[in-house]
Amino acid sequence: MTEILVGAVAYDAKCVPIWEAMREYFREFGPAIDFVLYSNYDRLVQSLLSRHIHIAWNTNLAWVKTYRLTNGTCKALAMRDVDACFYTVLGSRKESPVRSPADLKGKTLALGSADSVQAAILPIYWLQQAHLQPDRDCKLLRFNVDVGKHGDTGTSETNAIEALLSGQAQAVAVAELTWQKWVSEGKIDPEKFVALWRSPSYCHCVFTALADFPESLAKVWVESLLAMKNSDPRWRPLMEMEGVKEWLPATRERLRGYASLFEAVEQQKISLNVSEV
Repeated sequence: MTEILVGAVAYDAKCVPIWEAMREYFREFGPAIDFVLYSNYDRLVQSLLSRHIHIAWNTNLAWVKTYRLTNGTCKALAMRDVDACFYTVLGSRKESPVRSPADLKGKTLALGSADSVQAAILPIYWLQQAHLQPDRDCKLLRFNVDVGKHGDTGTSETNAIEALLSGQAQAVAVAELTWQKWVSEGKIDPEKFVALWRSPSYCHCVFTALADFPESLAKVWVESLLAMKNSDPRWRPLMEMEGVKEWLPATRERLRGYASLFEAVEQQKISLNVSEV
């Protein structure tokens, strides 16, 4: 194998400079890589399963699909520090009685795209854990935009927050990082709107390979990735664009952070089919 082919989804224009920088990094420190960008995650998973690429930069939902479709034989290689402890928050008006998913009974909850784990799939799971039936006990206001990109574009979360601010919804479920960004940019007035509930932590993205990807090569590739430092001015812009301060190995303990999503996918009967894309 002369170079490792890595696949990712082009959810934003910055993906091109990110992956050009990643290629430059690995060609210097080894093992050499090239990259392929896809329009959606089902296509990415399909390409990995067909062995058109060696490693896929998967979202958490894409990881679950890959794991199920390979009967659990695929390998999780590495993730960002932020991926190891990801959170969703319920945002509402400061005076709102919403302090947990159970308090959403009789309320309207704004959600992101149907395939967004942080802004739709897991929020519905937590409603069900609170013994609420979505669209019966709690009205869902959905914004299904950019479906296929698993919420990576952030557009659906933007629409959901705007629905809260305009009064269309009494609460919104979005990634904590998204909520914090809106507050820091002055788009959310913390005197009027606050995050009243924070979810249990869960895992987000992970580099994934198939079982037959050489273990020795995977080890060297992961070691090289983990050696990338934010303190190095050459690679700091790359890491900032990717939203990572430190790369982490995908240990068995960290992989437990996907357990709630596996349950949610099963309960909500989310399709694992990636062949019709």
